[in-house]
Amino acid sequence: MEITPDEPDTLVIDVGGTGIKMITVDGRGEARTERHRALTPDPATPGSVLEVIEGLAEHQPGTHARVSVGFPGVVRHGVVHTAPNLGTEAWAGFDLAAALADRLGRPTRIINDAELQGYGVIDGAGVELVLTLGTGLGSGLYTDGRLVPNLELGHHRYRKGDTYEERLSNAERKRIGNAKWSRRVLRALSHIEPIFNPDVIHLGGGNAQKLDPETLPHNVRVFVNVEGLTGGVRLWAEA
Repeated sequence: MEITPDEPDTLVIDVGGTGIKMITVDGRGEARTERHRALTPDPATPGSVLEVIEGLAEHQPGTHARVSVGFPGVVRHGVVHTAPNLGTEAWAGFDLAAALADRLGRPTRIINDAELQGYGVIDGAGVELVLTLGTGLGSGLYTDGRLVPNLELGHHRYRKGDTYEERLSNAERKRIGNAKWSRRVLRALSHIEPIFNPDVIHLGGGNAQKLDPETLPHNVRVFVNVEGLTGGVRLWAEA
């Protein structure tokens, strides 16, 4: 999973439940452009999301040779199987990789958004778990830098019949307030830790910044979204 400076530029796209982000990075994963963001359309159908991505791409310099996409759902071989946080079933069976390659004119690879973020921040040694706190709860599991795909931990039943995602979602944070929500995150981490026994838990997503780092377990690292976007380069190194 090594990346080298002679890797070509990569256009990295992060599709989220509330926003779509885009940046061009070089072979080291360093930004060549500013990150651009647009609201995720409502309804977030394949067609409307593709239109937003095309609009954002107009702000990129066109130096990229390839495209990497993080998508909020289960993706196999570029085909979307689930997209629970986009609120429409129209994504099931949609070949997003092919559609974007056609529209953007570049070869395109797509994986789950938390998995892509993970590629940008993991050390590549031991067991590493990536959790992203945003619209819902994303997850990625890696052993010695190798991805275990489509974990979808957020949809596992957790407490009182609710899933981890239902307990830790952004909507729930707004409903109960940051303090109570933060305690829920700490409790969830204490339940997840003995299941996977990770060397490191990488905690990202917009809401990770709302946690007090002093309260987190010693093996939890918080990262910001722009760090995770460098995973778009490593996605191609995995070929």
